[in-house]
Amino acid sequence: MNPYYKALALGAIMIAVALLAVFDIIPEQVAQYAPLAVVPFVVRGNRACRPWLGARRA
Repeated sequence: MNPYYKALALGAIMIAVALLAVFDIIPEQVAQYAPLAVVPFVVRGNRACRPWLGARRA
């Protein structure tokens, strides 16, 4: 995965989580730590984190 796509994916996830918290779909405490939980998967390039590239489902 290109470094630009990694940064864009992480930014999109962070914005999505923030919007979910603003509209009270998820609690504020979850929104504070959810993007940090996604960082290792985006940086490592795990296939489970990239559904648009045909990730395998178990």
